[in-house]
Amino acid sequence: MANKENDIQHYEGQQQQHDQQEYYAQMQQEQQQQQLPLQNDSHSVILVTAGYDNTIRFWEALSGICSRTIKHPDSVSNHSVRLYDINGNNENPFVVFGEHTGNITATGFHSEGRWMFTASEDGQLKIWDTRSGRNPVLTRNFSNGAPINDAVMHANQGELVTCDQNGSVKIWDLAAHSCTHELVPEEGVPMRSVSVASDGSMMVAANNKGVVYVWRLSSTSTDSADVTPVKSFQAHNEYILRCMLSPDTKLLATCSADKTVKIWNTEQDFKLEMTLTGHQRWVWDCAFSADSAYLVTASSDHVARLWELAQGETIRQYNGHHRAAVCVALNDLSVGYA
Repeated sequence: MANKENDIQHYEGQQQQHDQQEYYAQMQQEQQQQQLPLQNDSHSVILVTAGYDNTIRFWEALSGICSRTIKHPDSVSNHSVRLYDINGNNENPFVVFGEHTGNITATGFHSEGRWMFTASEDGQLKIWDTRSGRNPVLTRNFSNGAPINDAVMHANQGELVTCDQNGSVKIWDLAAHSCTHELVPEEGVPMRSVSVASDGSMMVAANNKGVVYVWRLSSTSTDSADVTPVKSFQAHNEYILRCMLSPDTKLLATCSADKTVKIWNTEQDFKLEMTLTGHQRWVWDCAFSADSAYLVTASSDHVARLWELAQGETIRQYNGHHRAAVCVALNDLSVGYA
C-alpha cells in the first residue's frame, strides 16, 4: 500500500505536463464545428504523452510515429508550470511560473485562452491572467485546505471543480470568489479524479477504493445550482487513477491500477459496456476523441494505446517512452483513425 501511495504522489508531480483540461474545455466548440475529412496533418490531430522518462512526446495519430520529443528537467518536486510553443521548434519553455509550494497536479485553460488555473498538493487553486504577455499574472488564489488531486473546468467556464486527498469534491464559483458546494461521499478516502459533462448536466468523481460517484447538476449558469447525488458504484477493486466523461456525455471511462480501462454507458444507468484489456501495468490517464468514438490511454507499461470503442480493440500503439507514460492529451479536429 505504501508503494502505491508513493507511486500516486509521483504521478501527481508529473501531472503538470498534462493539459487534459484544455482539451476538455474546447470540446463544446469542436462538436459544433463541421467535421473535416481525415487529414494526416499535425494541425488537425495533436496527440501528446508525458512520462517518468522526463519527456513529452508528440505523435502522428495515424501512423503511430513519434514526430517530436521535448525533454524537461528531472526534478524531485514540480512546483512550476512550463508553457511550450507547440508550433515552434524550441524545446525550451517560453515561460516558467507557478508560485506553488507543492507538486502541481492539474492545469487548464479558459476556452478563449484569457486565463488558466493551476492546482497543487499545497492545497492552493490559483487563477492566472494569460493576456498580459509572456508572464502570466496571478489574479486569484483559493485555499482548499487539503492537497488537491485533480481539478477541471465546468462547462459554463465560470466554475472550477476540485477533488482532494481528504475525500472532498468542491465547486468554486469564480464570480463569487468562493466555494459554493463541498461534497464528501466517504470522509478520509482520497478522491483521485473528477470529470464534468460537456453540457454541464452531470459530474463524476472516483476515489482510491475504486468507487465512482455521480451527481446531477441542475444548470450550466454561474448561479448557485443544485447538486443532486444520483448513484455510486464499485467500478474497480483497485485505485481509479482517472475518470473521464466523453464529449457526447454518453460514456464514462475509468482507468485503474488493475491494468484495465472500463467503459460505462451513462444513458443506461452506467451499465458496463466493455473492459479494455492489453496494458501490462497501471493505466494512468485517458482522452476521448472529439466524436467520442476513440480513446487514447497511457500506462506504466511505457505504452499509449488508441482504442476503437465500437469493438473495444487497440488499433494503434505508441511506443517510445522508456519509463511509465502517465499523461495523455488529444485535440483532434478530424475523425476516422482506422
